[in-house]
Amino acid sequence: MSRTIAVVGAGLAGLRATEQLRAAGWAERVVVLGSEVHPPYNRPPLTKAALRDGVDPTALAFRQRPSTADVEWRLGATVTVADLARRKLLVADGSTVSYDGLVIATGVCSRRLSLGAPHEWRHAIRTAEDAAALHGALRPGARVVVIGAGFIGCEVAATAAGLGCCVTVVEPFAVPLERQVGELVGVEVRRRHEEHGVEFRLGRTVSAVEGDEAAGPSGVVLSDGSRLPADVVVKAVGSVANTGWLEGNGLDLSSGVLCDEGLHPLTTDGALRDVVAVGDVARFPVPMFGGAPYRVEHWTMPTDMAGHAARSLLAGITGSPVEGPPFNPVPTFWSDQYGTRIQSFGLPALGLGDVRVLEGDLQAEAVVGYHAGGVLVGLVLFGMGKRMLAYRQQLVEAASSADLVGGARSAAGGR
Repeated sequence: MSRTIAVVGAGLAGLRATEQLRAAGWAERVVVLGSEVHPPYNRPPLTKAALRDGVDPTALAFRQRPSTADVEWRLGATVTVADLARRKLLVADGSTVSYDGLVIATGVCSRRLSLGAPHEWRHAIRTAEDAAALHGALRPGARVVVIGAGFIGCEVAATAAGLGCCVTVVEPFAVPLERQVGELVGVEVRRRHEEHGVEFRLGRTVSAVEGDEAAGPSGVVLSDGSRLPADVVVKAVGSVANTGWLEGNGLDLSSGVLCDEGLHPLTTDGALRDVVAVGDVARFPVPMFGGAPYRVEHWTMPTDMAGHAARSLLAGITGSPVEGPPFNPVPTFWSDQYGTRIQSFGLPALGLGDVRVLEGDLQAEAVVGYHAGGVLVGLVLFGMGKRMLAYRQQLVEAASSADLVGGARSAAGGR
C-alpha cells in the first residue's frame, strides 16, 4: 500500500521540501496543500520590482524540477485542523487527508493592528494580491503613510518614493531597523531615505486611521495627537506564524513551531518523528549560536533547511538513522533600497551592544560587525559585494570557536 507525505504550505518552503523529499529517495505519494491559488512564487519582488512595475504571479513563479512532476498540488486548499496523533488533516472544504509523514511549511501572515478602521484601508504585503492592490494605489503625488520601519516598511517606502509618492514612515523606535540592526545602521538607513524625500515620525505609534467609508482613508492619528494626511496606509509591523491549525496537539507554538535539531516538532513527550517544520514557521536550534532556538524569517532559510528536513522525516518514517551532515545554517538576508544592497549574515540582534564599522565608509560602502562578549555574531554590509564571502567566513570561524548561548527568540525580517 502506497504511503503519503503531506506538505502543508505551498510557498517556497513547501516547494523546496518536495524537491528534497524526491532527492532523498522518497518515490511514493506527495500531496501539497496551500491556501493561495498560485503555484509557489518569489515574494521578495513584492516590495520592490513587482510593486513598482506591476504584479504577474506567473512571472514570479518558481520553475519546478522534473523530479516533482508527479507531486499532487492542491492549491486554494486551507488546512484548518491537524490531528497529529491520528495523522489526519481537515481541509476547509470538508475533505480530509491522511498521511504517513507531515511537513509543516505554512509560513507567516502579517501582524494586524487594532485601529478601529476597516482592514481594507490598510495595505499589507504578504501575497501577490496584496502587492497588486498596493501597486494600483501608488500614483505620483499620493500621500503614503507606512506604519513600521523594519525591512518591509523601508522597502515599501523606497519603492513608493521612487514612484513619486509623498512618503511618511511612522515607527515607535528611535531609528529605523533599531531592533534588527541597531542605532548605527538605523541612522544611516534613515539618512538615505531622507535624501530621497521620505519623512519619519519616530518614537510614535498610530492610534487611529480616519477616512470615509466610500472614499477610503484620509489620514492617520499618531500617539502624540498629531495627524498625518494619508491617501494610502501601509501596515508593516511584523508577522505572526501560521500555526492555528496545529493547536491542540501539545506543541510549543509560542513563536512558530519549536523543533529539535532534526526539525521535528517537540511535545512534552518528546519529538514527533513523523513530522518536520520548514521555513518561517519553524523555531529551531542554531548551532553556530550555542544551539539556542530561533525562528529565522529569511528568504534563503527554506532552501537551507529543506534537505535536512527531508532526510530527518524519511528517517523518522522508516526508523533509520538520519543521513547527511549536521544542520548548521548561517542566517542570511538582504534588502535592496535605492540601488544599494544591504546584506547581513548571522544574527546582528545578538550583538547590538558592541557595533563597529569594520571596513569602509558608512555613507558609501561599508561592513558593520556585531559582537557579543567580543565575538563576532553578525554582519551588515552596505554594498561591499566583493568582500562578502571573506566576511561570511570570518563570522563562521568566530562563532565556531566561541561558546555562544542565547535565549529562544525570533530573528525575523529581511530577505
